Amino acid sequence: MHTTITCTWRGPFGNDEVERLHAAGFGHPPADHDWRGQLERHSLGWVCARRPAGGALAGFCNVAWDGGGHAFLLDVVVERELRRAGIATALVATATEEARAAGCTWLHVDFEEHLRPFYLDACGFRPAPAGLIAL
Repeated sequence: MHTTITCTWRGPFGNDEVERLHAAGFGHPPADHDWRGQLERHSLGWVCARRPAGGALAGFCNVAWDGGGHAFLLDVVVERELRRAGIATALVATATEEARAAGCTWLHVDFEEHLRPFYLDACGFRPAPAGLIAL
């Protein structure tokens, strides 16, 4: 992992910085999204990756859950110029450890085919059959 980045479970963040990172990573214009409200209502937790001394947000992921044994990994994103430095892997590892510590027995993730090596090889997920309905 990039040695100057620190991953923090349920770390502090501003809505605007998560939205900027998310918009850049997922290719949409920034919006006025209430990340704090969404995460506090629906998430077990989240992981913030930051540059040194509480600096700029470099990466983020959300761990939603069903209130029981199933957690869901969402919104894994790293600043473009910091990708391929192990930050996303560290985000997922932290999310995995914390979901396990919270008593979850499963961590689910959906991903596009080009991310298969990352999730299956680098992060240790295994393939599982699933269903999807586009709404």
